[in-house]
Amino acid sequence: QVQLVESGGGSVQSGGSLRLSCAASGTITRLYCMGWFRQAPGKEREWVARLDDDDEIHLRDRYKGRFTVSRGNAKHTIDLQMNNLKPEDTAMYYCAVNERGYYCEVSDDISIWGAGALVTISS
Repeated sequence: QVQLVESGGGSVQSGGSLRLSCAASGTITRLYCMGWFRQAPGKEREWVARLDDDDEIHLRDRYKGRFTVSRGNAKHTIDLQMNNLKPEDTAMYYCAVNERGYYCEVSDDISIWGAGALVTISS
């Protein structure tokens, strides 16, 4: 079984930056992709970014210019650098993986979820 642990959440003021990290551990056969989702209060969970095992990166258009996704220092890790944060970025950010294929943009396709990292942006 794969476990995901997120770190790096917290509270910053508008315009600030945060870096989220996620590490996968446990019995890992293949992680086709690792991704980030977020869920703001009262809203549905939405896809933010994805990193495939061949290092191909996908970032949702609305976050381009402010967010970047990259491989962490270890093999099964993913980082999300968030800059120029806004109050509307306040959300729980979830790390996610798919062990079955390159489908990390739809919640129903996700194999494993992390517990989430809370990001709070104050104005």
